Amino acid sequence: MSKVILITGGSSGIGKSIGEYLTKNGFTVYGTSRSAEKYKDHPFKIVGLDVKDIDSINKAVAEVIAAEGQLDVVINNAGVGITGPIEEIPQAEIQHNFDTNLFGPINVIKAVLPQMRNQNSGLIINITSIAGYMGLPYRGIYSASKGALELLTEAFRIELKDFNINMCNIAPGDFATNIAAGRFHAPLKEESPYKKYGSVLKDIDEHVDKSNDPIQVSKMVLKVINTKKPKTHYKVGAFMQKLSIVLKFLLPDKVYEKMLINHYKL
Repeated sequence: MSKVILITGGSSGIGKSIGEYLTKNGFTVYGTSRSAEKYKDHPFKIVGLDVKDIDSINKAVAEVIAAEGQLDVVINNAGVGITGPIEEIPQAEIQHNFDTNLFGPINVIKAVLPQMRNQNSGLIINITSIAGYMGLPYRGIYSASKGALELLTEAFRIELKDFNINMCNIAPGDFATNIAAGRFHAPLKEESPYKKYGSVLKDIDEHVDKSNDPIQVSKMVLKVINTKKPKTHYKVGAFMQKLSIVLKFLLPDKVYEKMLINHYKL
């Protein structure tokens, strides 16, 4: 039997690309969306799931297991972007970001672990971000939520080692998706002391628009699925984006900070 795969946020962007690619490679794929009824003609089946709703998560996981009798790979892909000076981002938006990018994946993992333990097998892939390796200006909340998920995976791997359940992170850089459309942008204010935020926001959006096809992430996912003992961390993106992680660990803190300041023209 082919492996059964569940991808949160499989209706568009990186999640849709992963789902299509894995479907073409012979896997049984389920994606998720808060509005599953909109995707009846999708390339793979979409089930209803809201990562901010634990009951919704449990119901979707139970639906897939009832239909297939197994659940082999779970890909925590659902996520939202957020930009702005941290001081000016409303608390409700910060909470929403962490609920989606961090607490959502935690609750999905909790929901699927009993089935994977019963199978004595399973793989969980957390889609994080290269931005999670560093505190980026005007993207600090996003960096923090994705960075927390990176560390969570490290802890989970040790806790799950006796159950034949693997977990890893795949950290993409910028890819050409519709993420900017769903991203919360702190409004640009004339009276704000953070006058440089507007130019940074423009730079962020231009990088996304000019970025590579998310099929690169999909290919990395397939590689990880076919790896017997996955590593903890994988990175996918432009050379300079991946190099920035290496430099973070090699350079003195102040030198690295200065590099970011120069990059963003701050």
